[in-house]
Amino acid sequence: MKRYDVVNSKRFLYQRIGKRIADVVGSSSLLLICIPLILLFSIILFIFSGRPIFFTQTRAGLYNTPFTILKFRTMESTTLESKSHQYEWQGNVPKDFFFEKPKHLNVTKVGEIYRKYSIDEIPQLWNVLNGDMSFVGPRPEIIEITNHYSEEQKKRLQVRPGITGYAQVNGRSTITHGEKIAYDLYYVKNYSFLLDLKIIIQTVKLVITGKGAF
Repeated sequence: MKRYDVVNSKRFLYQRIGKRIADVVGSSSLLLICIPLILLFSIILFIFSGRPIFFTQTRAGLYNTPFTILKFRTMESTTLESKSHQYEWQGNVPKDFFFEKPKHLNVTKVGEIYRKYSIDEIPQLWNVLNGDMSFVGPRPEIIEITNHYSEEQKKRLQVRPGITGYAQVNGRSTITHGEKIAYDLYYVKNYSFLLDLKIIIQTVKLVITGKGAF
């Protein structure tokens, strides 16, 4: 067998089988390890911000299948957030679109810290274990935005969304929607174990510095 065929065979096995096995083993292991941290962060959030502890929202998953994402709550209000995103685009999502947090929804002081260091994302380990998400993939978008996707933009939904992704390590919240789509489509076409490992390593560096968070 030619080397090219061996490489593609390994990539195929990873995409079809290996990635999901890695997600299950990794998320279940980390959930067990992180139980004390999850309890600690929950207590801190309860003391300084009250209830609810968790924030849930419907997001677009694999092939635009809706699922409920789980995060630590970082906003003063959770009841308004799911109703606050209304878009009236004619056609595709504009390439120069920047997602911005609605001004009437204030991030708590604890929430600012949780967001900066991605602590609010820890509960998504459950989404990974449940099969809604992967460790690495395009970030799950809200349905109000994916409903406006063009056929090209929909291609980013051909893989499970991730806790982190290629777009996140190349700008996080500082890039336009067009740039994000371009990075995500590159990932969909080229993802592999080595690329996922590279993204995870870069993500750790970003989390430590808090760069690009909002």
